[in-house]
Amino acid sequence: MQTLELHNVDCEDFVSDLPDGHFDITIADPPYGIGRDWLRRRRATEKFSNSAYDGGRPSRRCIEEIVRVSKRWVIFGWNYFTDILPPTNYLIVWDKMSNANQVVRYSKCEIAGTNVRIPCNLVSIPWDGYRMGEETGKKKIHPHQKPVALYRWLLDFYAPGNRDDELFNTVIFDPFAGSASCGVACKERGYSYVGCEKDKVFCAAAAQRLGIGIVETEGEKP
Repeated sequence: MQTLELHNVDCEDFVSDLPDGHFDITIADPPYGIGRDWLRRRRATEKFSNSAYDGGRPSRRCIEEIVRVSKRWVIFGWNYFTDILPPTNYLIVWDKMSNANQVVRYSKCEIAGTNVRIPCNLVSIPWDGYRMGEETGKKKIHPHQKPVALYRWLLDFYAPGNRDDELFNTVIFDPFAGSASCGVACKERGYSYVGCEKDKVFCAAAAQRLGIGIVETEGEKP
């Protein structure tokens, strides 16, 4: 049976007493610690200016704990965590399909590292200004929101249990839920989902997007 959970808690606290390999796969999109660069974009500034998001990156212990509790993991921002994550050719490059011939003030791609033994992989999904693929015209609820289509692709390529008889036993962990795009993809694909988001405003918006309630305290962990 599919379950969807969203916890309003810091993920480092949440995983601290979980056993090794507790989750089938973690798909993490942590703050990169590059500062509030999204404030350069006028529309983002108007909508998210009160947020302190991305004031710093997670601690070494946080990243190591996330890896510890995950049988498989995909962590975005690999290039910002090379002092913590090991050198690898198991990378994922997300091409945002921006205009390749122009110099812009934002990244045209993002890089994730993984322990899934697939050599450097490339996925092209539009996410550039108003060009947002199937989500064009929809309002973002987080300054670093990623497309649901990207998470669908990650689940299809990297999540275990793609066969129908195994699917509902697979639990996806999203330690920095943000907009919960990962949760939306899990809901569509039939995977169980556990997300953590410590910001109350973002957590409430993500819960509404998923159509579920928030687990306000740590409570009993799955």
